Amino acid sequence: MAAYSKYLTVRHSAIAGATAAACALLCLLNKRRAAAQHGKRSGKQALQNNEQKEGKKERAMVDRVFIARICRILKIMVPRTLCKETGYLLLIAVMLVVRTYCDIWMIQNGTVIESAIIGRSRKDFKKYLFNFIAAMPAISLVNNFLKYGLNELKLCFRVRLTRYLYEEYLKAYTYYKMGNLDNRIANPDQLLTQDVEKFCNSVVDLYSNLSKPFLDIVLYIFKLTSAIGAQGPASMMAYLIISGFFLTRLRRPIGKMTIIEQKYEGEYRYVNSRLITNSEEIAFYNGNLREKQTIHKTFRKLVEHLHNFILFRFSMGFIDTIIAKYLATVVGYLVVSRPFLNLADPRHQNSTHAELLEDYYQSGRMLLRMSQALGRIVLAGREMTRLAGFTARITELMQVLKDLNSGKYQRTMVSQEKDADKKQVLPLIPGSGEIINTDNLIKFDHVPLVTPNGDILIEDLNFEVRSGANVLICGPNGCGKSSLFRVLGELWPLFGGRLTKPVRGKLFYVPQRPYMTLGTLRDQVIYPDTLEDQRKKGISDQVLKEYLDNVQLGQILEREGGWDSVQDWMDVLSGGEKQRMAMARLFYHKPQFAILDECTSAVSVDVEGYIYSHCRKVGITLFTVSHRKSLWKHHDFYLHMDGRGNYEFKKITEDTVEFGS
Repeated sequence: MAAYSKYLTVRHSAIAGATAAACALLCLLNKRRAAAQHGKRSGKQALQNNEQKEGKKERAMVDRVFIARICRILKIMVPRTLCKETGYLLLIAVMLVVRTYCDIWMIQNGTVIESAIIGRSRKDFKKYLFNFIAAMPAISLVNNFLKYGLNELKLCFRVRLTRYLYEEYLKAYTYYKMGNLDNRIANPDQLLTQDVEKFCNSVVDLYSNLSKPFLDIVLYIFKLTSAIGAQGPASMMAYLIISGFFLTRLRRPIGKMTIIEQKYEGEYRYVNSRLITNSEEIAFYNGNLREKQTIHKTFRKLVEHLHNFILFRFSMGFIDTIIAKYLATVVGYLVVSRPFLNLADPRHQNSTHAELLEDYYQSGRMLLRMSQALGRIVLAGREMTRLAGFTARITELMQVLKDLNSGKYQRTMVSQEKDADKKQVLPLIPGSGEIINTDNLIKFDHVPLVTPNGDILIEDLNFEVRSGANVLICGPNGCGKSSLFRVLGELWPLFGGRLTKPVRGKLFYVPQRPYMTLGTLRDQVIYPDTLEDQRKKGISDQVLKEYLDNVQLGQILEREGGWDSVQDWMDVLSGGEKQRMAMARLFYHKPQFAILDECTSAVSVDVEGYIYSHCRKVGITLFTVSHRKSLWKHHDFYLHMDGRGNYEFKKITEDTVEFGS
């Protein structure tokens, strides 16, 4: 044991530790490479299918494209020269300059204090120590002003970018189109919330982490040039450039891995929210085990990627630390030692030992701070590569929103090949149809009924309905009833023909499961209007009470505590009450045409009959989807779709055969 212990000197321990660290790093890298190769083999086909589905993804590297993207986003976050964001940018810049000068003063003052201690000068020691104590509040104030400016700037950037994105996202039906027409963005909620926050934080942190070191380098170069000559700072700058290019090249995968991480985070968040949204249906099916498998599978995919990401960052951290920290320190020692080890240097030929010590401490500490600033700039490249990933995702979202608002969307289309007996293939060009806005008329003139992915339900739809003529729409599931309403509501693009209809505000849709908004009882009746809109229309609460009485919901006003009562109305109201509330909402808005999609299935026949009679009385023309025979008497025409591309539009007479239940 004694013979063995004599070899455990500091030098041999360092060699052994370095060897062990190198072996561990090699093992981890081999493990990562093997896992990556296994993943490639096992997921090769899935990857090919995913690439075919999603097409070419945005690249995430620090290059010209990244600079152009971030400049485009910065124009949104800093819209003009004189704005609040510019003020915070200037505040941060000023505080960074002041903080750097504070650092230089503290170096000089600290060196003098140490020199006084070594020189046993009580007078100088007290003087410079009291100077340091007196400066502490001002230095602390500078540091906290800097933190305040950074936090406020992050918040301002997030507010600007979030408002811009939501202006585009909630413009017309873009929010619907993104989820139902376009398949480029899978989880917009992830992008609009978490990714925007991370992007803004990363931009501000990068501004601080780059500007402060650059400022430090400029000031320390100025100070050091007079102390040790220009060759020393020039050597450090050369090292910065070489090491920076080398590490930036190695860090390229970080941007792509950041995009994948956010994508997997969004998928994991989606499957959890999906479980909450559909909890009742899943519970009826006893689908908890299947849903657990789905969640675990999605989470496992995220965890595997995070493991690989952590391993990559570990590898890069090992190289970063050596190049940006330790080698930079070595270069610093070589630079600062030159004028002291060179006995012919005229600066120190007549210097005393105390003067040499003071000069060395001051120059050494400045050079140490300069090398640390160089290291921070080199390491900032890592954050810049990560920022490139967030920038690519935000830019993609902005591009998709722009395309959707201009009527363009990308979606996997079904094959347009027809059977051999068909004479020609219908050209599918989204948005090629014409929409004409006219009051009191709905007319389909050679309009093909086509789903967004190109599935043709009816090749040539022709019928006309004027105000006052109710239409009953019937047919099997999947025949195109809901598709007709989506085209009529301009949710889906027109693939041809000419559609004549009133403007959007004069066409109202009442679904089978009505939407109850967050807010008061009054908000449920007047949605999407606000209280101010209600007052502008001159409709009093007494009139709203009459609307509720018309659908036999008058008692709910007293039961729930008045118009200003706030509840979770999706849970408080029963299925029938929600359907009748939707009909009261219809009476409030009084549109020219209303689409009723099985919206009275949970309402009794007598209440249903009163609702239809009242609609005719107030001049609301109805398009109704229902299988109840009792509703035929309230309609003038029927539109029957057989689900095979054929339809029949006829007037209802005494000889018409009613079908339904």
